Amino acid sequence: MTLRAIILGAAAGGGLPQWNCGCENCNLARCGDIPAQTQSSLAISPDGLNWAVLNASPDIRAQLSNTHALFPTGLRQMPIQSVLVTNGDIDHVAGLLTLREMQPFTLFATGSIHDVLAQNPIFDALNASVVTRSSISLDQSFELVPGLQATLFPVPGKVPLYLEGETVQTDLIGEQTVGVALSAGGKTAYYIPGCAALTPDLRTQLEGADLVFFDGTLWQDDEMVRAGLGQKTGKRMGHMSMDGPDGSIASFADMSIGQKVFVHMNNTNPVLRPDSAEKSQAQAAGWTIGQDGMEITL
Repeated sequence: MTLRAIILGAAAGGGLPQWNCGCENCNLARCGDIPAQTQSSLAISPDGLNWAVLNASPDIRAQLSNTHALFPTGLRQMPIQSVLVTNGDIDHVAGLLTLREMQPFTLFATGSIHDVLAQNPIFDALNASVVTRSSISLDQSFELVPGLQATLFPVPGKVPLYLEGETVQTDLIGEQTVGVALSAGGKTAYYIPGCAALTPDLRTQLEGADLVFFDGTLWQDDEMVRAGLGQKTGKRMGHMSMDGPDGSIASFADMSIGQKVFVHMNNTNPVLRPDSAEKSQAQAAGWTIGQDGMEITL
């Protein structure tokens, strides 16, 4: 038994190119000069036969069409046994509406995230007679697919944008933003596409992991402000930046982790350019820049 992961989408919300963005990266991607990337999602399997999808992005139809391992195996038979969402962000739940074709699977999430979905009747398109909604408590081990154990744990984050009030706490610890620990065949991987800070507890949890997929939204905290594309910093959006003294590269520097892979990268992030100095810097620090279709087997 092995642990096999395929990055279905490496970009943050909006993808690359983002439909309404004329930044350098988006224009290069439109011209085919750098690889385009779809929105954040991961497929995981312990045997290459039974698969789970972590986060159902708005691009999931194209992602499934581009991933041979997830093709139907019969008239209505699919290798996808379950879908798990790590928060209620649009770029992680909107794809559930594409999966409404009376296809059986289990939808895993925390109780809080299930409450968010239940409050919007459009998600009733996932027919309850075939899609089982399973609420998972934090730090409770469960079988995501046969042979693959998973545990949800809290990471600092915030509520989805559409639930924000006048005051926004960006480092909430609870059920609204979670990471996923995955284990099979004696190997352990972690999927954390959104994280506001690497807390001492989180450092302890990740130490010694074979593989970590981690939030790579921005290179520097004020990246979007500098580019003239918005007024929010990475911290305001509930994301660590890669660079800087409190960034993820520095924070992970002294940790023992087999493979470190950045995912969930914003369209402005310079690491998405293959020849950028920032990508070289991240790679020199032991990081892999995730891309759509990248496969890792432990």
